Amino acid sequence: MDRLNSAVIATQFLREHADSPDFPAQLPAVKQERLPFTIRIVADDNGLEKAVQMRRIAYRRHLPDFADKMTIESSDREPGTVVLLAESKLDGGPLGTMRIQSNELAPLALEQSVVLPDWLSGSRLVEATRLGVGGGAIGRMVKIALCKALFLYCERELIEWVVITARAPLDREYEAMLFADVFGKEEFLPMAHVGGVPHRVMTQQISTGKKRWEEARIPLYRFIVQTYHPDIDLNPVHLSFEAETVGCRRDSQIA
Repeated sequence: MDRLNSAVIATQFLREHADSPDFPAQLPAVKQERLPFTIRIVADDNGLEKAVQMRRIAYRRHLPDFADKMTIESSDREPGTVVLLAESKLDGGPLGTMRIQSNELAPLALEQSVVLPDWLSGSRLVEATRLGVGGGAIGRMVKIALCKALFLYCERELIEWVVITARAPLDREYEAMLFADVFGKEEFLPMAHVGGVPHRVMTQQISTGKKRWEEARIPLYRFIVQTYHPDIDLNPVHLSFEAETVGCRRDSQIA
């Protein structure tokens, strides 16, 4: 009998079951690891309130006046946008959040401030905004897990590039994950959707990301690529948001 090729089996399984609603967002890799928290796509206003609570905690560290005024935003409910929420398994409290907006139905928020180059403008993009985590070791772990969830989401939705805006010194964290500048090297540009604060516009191609991480031997490669985390659940959800109550427009927000 011929020896079974596990890679071929996995590929065939993917082809046959990828459209199933029960198909996981990630396939088992080298090992399975449980986290002390879960990450899911927010499906209702209760989840959004938890995300806002986490945003306030995180933004209070660098924009305290704005943080106190934060609430659920119209962008949180827009089609083509999902909000990720990390919740403690211990008490269900929020530990981190991230908003992912695609350009399928509307321009990205950062396009209020810059014109993207041709090599990006015609592609399937997402922008990650409103990243907020708590402090300490658990906050760092949650941030890494949210970044993993972002890449898993992009793979599932066939996104070509993820784009972010990063202020100093957080831009160095994205450099470490091999994000590259869209404009000039280490060029900071004022972003209207981030209160006019100068940010670097950085991007990463989804299809080549894993290979580049492996070749560069970045420390997060095993966590993001080679470990299966069942607590990161990105299965599609039925949204049950309440009627729109937020009157703000995207161009009046800090994202």
